[in-house]
Amino acid sequence: MQPRTVRISIYHAKQCDPRKCSTLKLKRFRMVRVVHRVKLLPKGAVVLNPFSGTAFSPADRDAILHQGLAAIDCSWIHADEVFELNIRGVSRCLPYLVASNPVNYGIPTKLCTVEALAAALYISNFKQEAKNLLSVFKWGSHFIGLNQKLLDAYAEAKDSGEIIELQENFMT
Repeated sequence: MQPRTVRISIYHAKQCDPRKCSTLKLKRFRMVRVVHRVKLLPKGAVVLNPFSGTAFSPADRDAILHQGLAAIDCSWIHADEVFELNIRGVSRCLPYLVASNPVNYGIPTKLCTVEALAAALYISNFKQEAKNLLSVFKWGSHFIGLNQKLLDAYAEAKDSGEIIELQENFMT
């Protein structure tokens, strides 16, 4: 029996340059399901939300395996408004990581959609799936390399509380 793959869904708010959009590229490679209405995200999926009060951790692995992983693709300029929408699922924010995408290279916490998804997959021990997503981008492999120490530490954490402690240690 083949292992179950992670179902990834992305709400695309159509606020970015389609030529630079990581979501649309993942869609072209048939690696994700893209929806244009928030209510079409899978009920119960783990939704990556930078405004969530709970940190993403390896404890979210079972929910991802059974309900899927979801992201919201919108402009950082409009993120406040988009994340105020009634988003179904379990919201989680990613811990401190540094962007490697060409638009926000080196900027802490300003990840593009594929980086956010790859980080969540890596932390929840779907490391090969994370690498597969990043492999369609020239700069993709640099994300894990740039954040290797952080990602490996986060992947060893037990829960959200430990993630917060690790994050605080890295940031001081």
